Amino acid sequence: MSQPRPRADPTWGFTTLAAHAGEGLEPGAWQPTSTPIHNASGFVMPSFDALDEVFEGKRPGYFYSRDGNPTVRAFEAGIAQLECAPLAVAFSSGMAAIHGALLTAELKPGDTIVSTVDCYGLTRVLLQSHFVAQGAHVQFVDMADVGAVERALDGRPKVLYLETISNPLVKVFDVPRLAAMARAAGVYSLVDNTFASPYLLRPVEHGADLVIHSATKYIGGHGDVTGGTVAAATEELGGRLRRVVKLLGALLGPNEAWLCHRGVKTLSLRMARQCDNALEVARWLEADPRVGRVYYPGLPSHEQHELAGCLFGGRYGAMIAFDLPDGNRDRVRRFIDALELVQPAPTLGDLRTLTLYPAQASHRGLTAEQRHAVGIGDGLVRLSVGIEDPPDLLADLDHALDSAGG
Repeated sequence: MSQPRPRADPTWGFTTLAAHAGEGLEPGAWQPTSTPIHNASGFVMPSFDALDEVFEGKRPGYFYSRDGNPTVRAFEAGIAQLECAPLAVAFSSGMAAIHGALLTAELKPGDTIVSTVDCYGLTRVLLQSHFVAQGAHVQFVDMADVGAVERALDGRPKVLYLETISNPLVKVFDVPRLAAMARAAGVYSLVDNTFASPYLLRPVEHGADLVIHSATKYIGGHGDVTGGTVAAATEELGGRLRRVVKLLGALLGPNEAWLCHRGVKTLSLRMARQCDNALEVARWLEADPRVGRVYYPGLPSHEQHELAGCLFGGRYGAMIAFDLPDGNRDRVRRFIDALELVQPAPTLGDLRTLTLYPAQASHRGLTAEQRHAVGIGDGLVRLSVGIEDPPDLLADLDHALDSAGG
């Protein structure tokens, strides 16, 4: 008779942990090598009383996939283990996860959300439309300016919302310091860790209350699934998250959960390669006279280069942004249309290299004035660097820069 697989050990190295995280959760005399897909909307219990006990939480089990599914639970357990959190909850998308995390903070009319000014465009739209309509106030500050954050916290907001690495200008924020400031002020700290992934940083270890991922990106990693997760620093916050996802109905399906969980297993391998590739691409871009400013924390020219080195342990992520000199939409169009290996797609974190024009896609919901105020110029291009051989990427970028012209 085969023995159950061991549960993940938090003392393991990250790559070992990622390979085993979330597996071996279901008791039994035999264990599959990976958690199977449980395509069931409901589950049958052996008796009336047994079902009642599961509803009451007095015994483990499943009864309805909106409330829990073994495949989804395995993925959630894997994320919780990677984020060093007691509990994580899966959502149907990254935006659903952001929405769910904000609802978990139990905002009331009159409460204030302090958000980083250069966040993902749809996050800003969600804050300015939905939450303002519900009576919340939103204040945008530059999270790289600690003094500005201190002044905002003096107003006793309910939530401090930031991204570990900002989208699209790849600023790096001092998560441990900001989380400590929020906790001292009695404010929930919500950290979108999508660009960094738990491979680079685990914000719960540094005092964050809720850690958000678009699992569509580096967690899934293969461009074939949409999902989101929120890891909670406490069981109490995790319980609130569970209630939120149940009431929203924003659950992740078992097929999507299986794909995301599969992605977790190779996260370390992919991210190591992608970070190394991104550094090589960023250095090449910065040395090219056809390129303006390059935004990448692995470059000494980046304002948060030293901070990123301390936080991320010597790797700097796989996201790059850069300006085409005298950039405008037509020049960007010529550049993107000339790319052959690099794919234009409004997403990131794929194992293939992708490019995006923020003004057209990720930050389309902002006015031109709002984009420029944040620092997103008309010539800004974003790259999500993949695992390809760097010479092939550089050759493609070189051709596209020639095609973009002056």
